Amino acid sequence: MQPSTADFDAFYQASARRMVLYLYAVCGDVAEAQDFAQESYARAWQHWPRVSALDDPEGWVRTVGWRLAANRWRGLRRRWAAQARMGPPDVVTASPSPDRVAVVAALQRLPAAQRQAVALHYLLDMSVQEIAHSTGTPTGTIKARLSRARTALAGLLGDHSPEVSDVAPRS
Repeated sequence: MQPSTADFDAFYQASARRMVLYLYAVCGDVAEAQDFAQESYARAWQHWPRVSALDDPEGWVRTVGWRLAANRWRGLRRRWAAQARMGPPDVVTASPSPDRVAVVAALQRLPAAQRQAVALHYLLDMSVQEIAHSTGTPTGTIKARLSRARTALAGLLGDHSPEVSDVAPRS
């Protein structure tokens, strides 16, 4: 006989509270325990025909929950070890400069395609050909977007210096 949705629902109703309590004891955080339980039951549902045929379906869900919690702890330990090796992250307490705020605001006023081209070209130092290849856009279109973006930025930033408005894109 094929297991049904009703079978899974009954299984869930009978075991979910115990599972959350167990996982809470394992990880010490109610929200994480609920997340691990939810993920465990989602995986059980995906494999319900096989899981329901086991002698102890709840044991299967419990094992999945344990592994999810253990993987979370392993990830945290790796993160802590990396932080210990690299030192604490730099704390940035200073506000962004007025120039940076103006540039970000001007970039936000550009059409998305121009903003993307500018970011890839000037921030990631990609050539026009690299941008065209990565976006699937013709090279000429990328050049036009960069040119239009530079013109728009010059107007938005009030800077008509040669460094901003007359720079040709790298090919």
